[in-house]
Amino acid sequence: MARKGRPASAPGLLARLDALARSAAPSVTTVAAMILAAAPVGLPSLLPAVSLAGVFFWSLFRPASMPAPAAFGIGLLQDLLGFAPLGIGVLTLLLVHAAALRLRRVLAKQSFLLVWLAYCGFAVLAVGLGYTLQALLGWQAPPTVPAIAQLGLTIGIYPPLAWLMARGHRAMQRAEALA
Repeated sequence: MARKGRPASAPGLLARLDALARSAAPSVTTVAAMILAAAPVGLPSLLPAVSLAGVFFWSLFRPASMPAPAAFGIGLLQDLLGFAPLGIGVLTLLLVHAAALRLRRVLAKQSFLLVWLAYCGFAVLAVGLGYTLQALLGWQAPPTVPAIAQLGLTIGIYPPLAWLMARGHRAMQRAEALA
């Protein structure tokens, strides 16, 4: 508590650690979810869907906690975990991050349905870009069925992930209001 005429003291170590943890939570939880999604279970990979959902959501609702270097790192991890050509995930997630930031002022105020529809558009573009880049790098068109399945997973996984991320976002907002 600051006395009259004196500046407030600097935040304590615990307050700074708490702020750092809240700032890192979006990137760390996205990476943790990606690692879980990369586990081989015999189903199509959820890895690109989880990474796209995380970067999109946090870029839209908590952009200070999802800076471009974090989106870059998440894209690189996606490429490494998914055994994809390096750069496809990086480029895709950086473009999604930039577009979400640009549309943030409009989308962040909208209903879940409109945000999800916007995300669906981002998913179509992201999967299409990934497909195109794989075709260019491989000098042949890859099969389309996996790309369509990836698009379905990417669109379908967003609502439950967004629900979880929204709960985390509200918890961080409450903690910041108390600080």
